[in-house]
Order: sequence, then structure tokens, then C-alpha cells
Amino acid sequence: MSPAMVGLFGVALFFLLLLFRMPIAYAMALSGFLGFSWLVSPEAAFRVVSKDLYTTFSSYSLSVIPMFILMGFLAFYSGIGARLFTFAYRLVGHYPGGLAIATQATCALFGAVCGSNTATAATIGAIAIPEMKKYRYADTLSTASVAAGGALGVLFPPSVIFIVYGMSTEQSIGKLFLAGIIPGFLLMFAYMVTIFLLSSRNPDMGPTGPIFSWRQRIATLKGGIWEVCAVFSLSLGGLFAGWFTPTEAGAVGAAGVFFLTLFQGKLRWEGLKRSLMDSTRTTAMIMLLVAGAVIFGRFMAVSRIPFELATWAGNLPLPPFVVMAVILLIYLVLGFFIDALALVLLTIPIFYPVVVDVLGYDPIWFGVIMVMVVAMGVITPPVGMNVYIIKGIATDVPLETIFRGIWPFLAALIICIAMLIAFPGLVTMLPALIG
Repeated sequence: MSPAMVGLFGVALFFLLLLFRMPIAYAMALSGFLGFSWLVSPEAAFRVVSKDLYTTFSSYSLSVIPMFILMGFLAFYSGIGARLFTFAYRLVGHYPGGLAIATQATCALFGAVCGSNTATAATIGAIAIPEMKKYRYADTLSTASVAAGGALGVLFPPSVIFIVYGMSTEQSIGKLFLAGIIPGFLLMFAYMVTIFLLSSRNPDMGPTGPIFSWRQRIATLKGGIWEVCAVFSLSLGGLFAGWFTPTEAGAVGAAGVFFLTLFQGKLRWEGLKRSLMDSTRTTAMIMLLVAGAVIFGRFMAVSRIPFELATWAGNLPLPPFVVMAVILLIYLVLGFFIDALALVLLTIPIFYPVVVDVLGYDPIWFGVIMVMVVAMGVITPPVGMNVYIIKGIATDVPLETIFRGIWPFLAALIICIAMLIAFPGLVTMLPALIG
């Protein structure tokens, strides 16, 4: 049996293990270990697994992940998300669908602190959905708008997926952070326009709220926006300026949120304890995913599937953009079944050499496009992680109601991806400014 055929059997085994509800990290590690054992030897597989696990968990570069995650959870439990929502609502709440529009702005602002789609959806959903229920918003709009807005957390820095992608492909994390800013704002405005059109067409979906004076709007700045601006400027501004490494930037950001909220009396002991527990739990999950993906990537390398795929793609009598469209379609289909971070880690060894080395696309651009495509997976059935998080918050709303409201936002996301493919400068412009 050829190595490539063994590789295909390994991929099939991975999906079979997923069907039996094995966690993704364990499924990647087990299928990768068995495949490597078959192609090389069990002794070599044990040596590779032990070495890769130690290397992964002792890697200094991976310490950036718990730092930014801790920063996000500290912001969550100190109430920064609630104050951001108050400011956004007072600013645009009087427009049709204003509460849902305010939710998108809040998701973008909070995503700039935590960098996680699930944390953004959970934090803003717990604040925004009860408010939208109070103003009699349709369940389809209130729940779907928060689930879709949570995806903004993976585009605005400090995106955890950008961090993992940058480390896996040896690309600049700072440039990836910059590259995600314009697409993040583009997607945010696309969501806002979608909500405005839906609510204007059917006013019962998103009734208008009261108009606040500018004095009332500016008053909320003291309790919401300036904390985010201070943390964002200190942490990411120092990273872009070259003052900090990514790990140091995360540590500075986490310490900044901690001391800021502590001195203001907004972080209690219970909040600090839950921040540390949730950060530990989330970091452990990501580390296991990374370790499983490393083992599976070793198996993919010896199976020669990435090289065979690269050769096949290079010999196709098709323009590069057609091959790229097929790859993005594969990402879209896989995103229906696999979590965003796991999908990135699983597919980088396969598609990255094809896209960058064979098709000649910019690796920073591909990173942003890939994150945009896998962001579709967090809101589409059957594994839409953000949808299930919102379901946990809005327990009285049927799951099919949330998924039914997702489709207009999914269309907006597809339009944004098409724009980034047609105009790649929207992605590469800011990174080019820093060389």
C-alpha cells in the first residue's frame, strides 16, 4: 500500500473517530500515531509523540496563548463587555435594529480585547440578548446577530487563531494582527447593513429604541471605552512598535486589565478566581489541539499527501484562482463539522504548501482568508459553536430558530470573502506599512 493511500485511510479514521464523538485533539493524535506507526515503525512513532508533546507544551512561543486568553476573561468578569454594550447602544440604538447593530460594534470592541469568537459570543450574548428581549426583538434576529458577531473576535487582534496560524507557518503574528483589522471592520459593517435592511423591511424584527443625548453618550466613555483603548494601545501598540514580543504583549495586556480593573474596584475575588479557572481550561484545550495537530501533521508529512496534492494542483490546467476557490470550498464543507481552531491546525500541513508554494498566494493574505472561511463554520450547522453557545444563553429559543436567522449573516460573510479575494490589498495594505 502506498504512503498516500495510508494517509487517506488515516484521514478516514480521523473522521470515523469524530463520528464516535471522540474529542478532536485525541482523534488527530490517535490517527496520526497509528498512521505514523504503520508507515515508519511503532518505536519511531512513540519517540515522535513523546518528543512532539514535550516540545509543544514547553514551547515559549505558545505562552502567548494563555496571556491573551487571561486578558479576555479578566475583561469579561470585570464587566468591561457590559459597559461597551451600553456605549454602543446609546450611540446607534435609535436606528431600526439598533440594539443588534450596537451588538456588532460591541463584539468588535470586545474582540479587540479577548481575540476569541466563543468568548465574544458568550460575553456579549449574556448582555445583549436579555436587552433585545426586553425591547421585543424577534428571536431570529437577536440570537443570530450575536452568534454571527462573535465571529468578529477571530479577526480583530489579538486573534487566537492568527497566533496559532502564525506559529504554525512561521509568519509574523504582528502582521497577521494588522491584516485582520480592515477585514474585521468590513465584516462588522456588512453585518450592520444586513441588520438595518432586515429591520427596515420588517420593523417588528428590530424595533427602534430611545434617542440619547450626546452628553449621555459621552458619559458612558468613562466606564467603557477608555479601558479597551488603554489596553489595546499598550499591548498591541507595543507589539506593532517592536517594544514587545507577542508573548510579552499578551502579558502586558493581561496585567494591564488586571491592575486597571482592580484599582477601579470592578474585579472581585470571585471574578479573579473564575478568570484563572476558565483561562486554564481554555488554554489546556488549545494546547491539546495543537499537540494533536502536530502529531497528525507528522503523519501527513510521511504519507506525502501534501506533496502529492501540491503536484496535482500545480499540474491542473486551471487558473490559480479556480484552484483556490476549490480549496476554500473544502474549508467551508469541513467547517460544518470541525471547530475553527482545530480545522486550521488540521489543514495547514495539507493546503499551506499548495497555496503559497504552488499557487503563489501571499501567506498573510491566505491566513486572513482562511480565518474568514472557517469563521463561517462557527455559525453553520451542525457544529456551529457560536450557535450552541447562544442556545445555552437563550434556553427558551429553539436551536432551529437561531440557525434560521443565521443565513442573512452568512450571505454577508460570503460577500466579504469575495471582496477580499477580488481586492487582496484590503488585507495586505496595513502589513505592508510596517515592512
